[in-house]
Amino acid sequence: MEEQHHDGLDPARAEALAAVLGLPFDPAAPLLHFAHQVYFWDVRPAPGLGRDGHPKLGGLVPDLGLPRRMWAGGRLEFHAPLYPGRPAEKLSVREAVTRKEGRTGPLGFVTLRHEIRQDGRLAVIEWQDLVYREKSDPAAPRPAPPPAPEGEAKAVARAFSPTDLFRYSGLTMNGHRIHYDADYARGVEGYPGLVVHAPLLAQHLVLMAEQPLRRFSFRATAPLFAGEEAAFCRAGARLWVRGPDGRLCLEAEAG
Repeated sequence: MEEQHHDGLDPARAEALAAVLGLPFDPAAPLLHFAHQVYFWDVRPAPGLGRDGHPKLGGLVPDLGLPRRMWAGGRLEFHAPLYPGRPAEKLSVREAVTRKEGRTGPLGFVTLRHEIRQDGRLAVIEWQDLVYREKSDPAAPRPAPPPAPEGEAKAVARAFSPTDLFRYSGLTMNGHRIHYDADYARGVEGYPGLVVHAPLLAQHLVLMAEQPLRRFSFRATAPLFAGEEAAFCRAGARLWVRGPDGRLCLEAEAG
């Protein structure tokens, strides 16, 4: 199963992302690594959305009977720069679907591979690892998250407001309600507040990675919530996000 998308890579979107990240913008420079997240939107009419705000399952992402979606992690290879204002194409392929039994019930794993080309050459290959779970019981206890490493060579403190999450959701056309609908996040998904996007955490770690960047992989391990101050850490090729209570929210490796 595969899908093809085309995008003109509007510079205004890259400029808006730079503003959200607190960075200057140069329209003549290549896009930031991982900035392709704000392009190749999959825009559906309202009847094509599920209760959580994501597109209804079926097609490229099959319906496994497990409604809760999480972005578990991903891997990226950067082969050539992408430039704003030039058309690009993205080929998306369903690479794997597996099911297994977890500590909290059945889990479904879907791996998608995306290949982005511009001016006839391969620029980015991205693998997305998505996990699907049963409906949440907001009253059920959550597993204890793993502790984050210490001993980083560099750390940057950062917190995200509901406005930050809303703007990043808009830029990436991510309708998942856990990022902007606090009542849904608490009452349906069982979170204590709005959840920071895993790709937004990964984007900030990408910015911390040593350059030139050829490869980047990340794995989400525990959510970070709006208003919490986290430490974005680096020790050589290893990077991670440490929550305010010491939990590991996301870990990555750059090369």
